[in-house]
Amino acid sequence: MRPLRLLLALAATAVSLSAATPPAISGASILARTKILASDEFEGRAPATPGEEKTVAYLEREFRRLGLAPGNPNGTYLQNVPMIGLTSQPTASFSVGGKTLTPTHLIDYVGLSRRITPRIDVKSSELVFVGYGVTAPEFGWDDYKGVDVRGKTVVMLINDPPVTDASGQLDPQVFGGKAMTYYGRWTYKYEIASAKGAAACLIIHETGPAGYPFAVVAGTWGRENFDLRTPDANASRVAFEAWLTQDFATKLLAAAGEDFAKLKAAAATRDFKPVTLKAHASFAVANKTRDVGSKNVVALLPGSDPKLRDDYVIYSAHWDHLGMDPKLSGDQIFNGAADNASGTALLLEVAQSFAALPAAEKPKRSILFLSVTGEEKGLLGSQYYGRAPLYPLTKTLANINVDGANPHGRTSDLIVIGNGASTIDAIGVAVAKEQGRTVLPDAQPEKGGYYRSDHFEFAKVGVPAYYPKPGRAFIGQPADYGQKLADAYTADDYHKVSDEVRPDWTFEGAAQDAAFILEVGRRIANSATWPEWNPGNEFKARRDTMLKK
Repeated sequence: MRPLRLLLALAATAVSLSAATPPAISGASILARTKILASDEFEGRAPATPGEEKTVAYLEREFRRLGLAPGNPNGTYLQNVPMIGLTSQPTASFSVGGKTLTPTHLIDYVGLSRRITPRIDVKSSELVFVGYGVTAPEFGWDDYKGVDVRGKTVVMLINDPPVTDASGQLDPQVFGGKAMTYYGRWTYKYEIASAKGAAACLIIHETGPAGYPFAVVAGTWGRENFDLRTPDANASRVAFEAWLTQDFATKLLAAAGEDFAKLKAAAATRDFKPVTLKAHASFAVANKTRDVGSKNVVALLPGSDPKLRDDYVIYSAHWDHLGMDPKLSGDQIFNGAADNASGTALLLEVAQSFAALPAAEKPKRSILFLSVTGEEKGLLGSQYYGRAPLYPLTKTLANINVDGANPHGRTSDLIVIGNGASTIDAIGVAVAKEQGRTVLPDAQPEKGGYYRSDHFEFAKVGVPAYYPKPGRAFIGQPADYGQKLADAYTADDYHKVSDEVRPDWTFEGAAQDAAFILEVGRRIANSATWPEWNPGNEFKARRDTMLKK
């Protein structure tokens, strides 16, 4: 086999804007694996179900068949991930304007308690609107302004405060401008409410700022949820976490004498102060809990250099999806073909190509292939790996994450979520150029894509994390072809039973992307220098501190 770099260059020269695909990478092979993982036999691949058992067994067989070593130092391909299954049955009511508003679960709101206890009651808790619920000293921003919200129910907006500059445009120096920061992510909102001692936290859902319709939240939260077990049984978490639809929130605020649009406008300013609403909330949650032993699946390609093989580059992709819902009529299986059977299949294809390299071309550092559980439940498998890494994070150079693969044709571009975060981006630009492609940033950074997949858990613990996504400029197609495909998937198939393998899927584009992802990782593994977070990045300090120890 010729060196991959030469293959990339030759293919880009021979065919304008074509992708170079090393011989071991095949769109047909990615399609075949996707069909297996997304088949009804795998029952939607939910953790702690027969679908998990089949998925884990399949992945373990594939890694072993490829000749990769067990990824766990204990000699297995598995990392146990201790989780708690939580099934919440909530009721909610609001006393406001002399009457009681009783929202309908899954229609007007969706809520749960992550506390590991059979019963949670919040009685007559005063409501306080806290804007975007953000405390960010580095931006001179505090939505709480010292107001004591202990025992109260905080109501807040999703995403970051939309701060504008003198020209009226979003200020890129504050909360990332158009791009969402972690302050805008729903997980942060519940974390800060917990830290402030609130009894309950209600996020007002808006499809645009959230990045997905309310049905996606209801479809996920309205079922059994999962969390990692903590020593305090999650007692430090806010007692009740919920989302309100915008329609119901508007109705609730109006009954309290407030206008949603005016409150939202006020919340976009630094001088916003919490608004105590003339309303009280009561919530009751019946919780069923169970211990869940789920698994990450890990395989290792040992480095070829004796001095560098104890350094690691990690490729990740989540194997899980939403499983089955017996309450549905007709199709009850969330097959998750695009999300993320396709990404898992691509990970296997990259692993196969690495394993097929001649000894002289094997990477100097070790490559770890990590297929994680619980992404759909809150990035739990990757979060657990960050807490209990199999190999030291101080010896982990980078994470390259795969979540979704291009099932259609080749593109002249590709997208990097969080582009500009680290020096890995320069490597990606060079590899893409050799493929005759361009790298573009996320066109919708306000949706917070960087905080919504497993690479984020590596970033949180300081490891430079790289998250490439399929491009939009399909060769031979109209300019808007790719965006229309993406928009249709989000509207019609994302987290729905309709996310199934389609007859027109070829995965030619995925093979092109797999070649790109493989080469980026290979260059990192062979480089004399380690990837670094760029100056000003929110994760740089953690990495710098880690490597100084």
